[in-house]
Amino acid sequence: MRSIVYGLAILAAAGIMYFISTSNSATENQTADTAAVDSDVDVQTASMTLSVPDMHCPFACYPKIKENLEKQDEILTVELAPQSEEGVIDNPQVIVTYKESYDPKSALAVLDSVGFGDGADIVETN
Repeated sequence: MRSIVYGLAILAAAGIMYFISTSNSATENQTADTAAVDSDVDVQTASMTLSVPDMHCPFACYPKIKENLEKQDEILTVELAPQSEEGVIDNPQVIVTYKESYDPKSALAVLDSVGFGDGADIVETN
């Protein structure tokens, strides 16, 4: 009797494994198809470096700036400029990558709206 139960358990396990392996393949194919469609879209980007003198720490100030800038649909990424020491902001600048249709001066308005606009300026655009 035990051998029948063990046999059924093995068949059930094999069926579950087959189901899992085929559902993962379908998901991977769907993801690959989506990536192919996304790569066909040609988005022109530019970048700018913003000086934010009121940004003093990487734990509260920078995340708040990053979060609020990235709420803008045309901003793609916001990165902290290189610092000489980890955990300290000695270079209060952020590098923003955005779609070319974005007005860089809008980023200054965003900084102003969250309390970091005093002295903020666009240092460089590419």
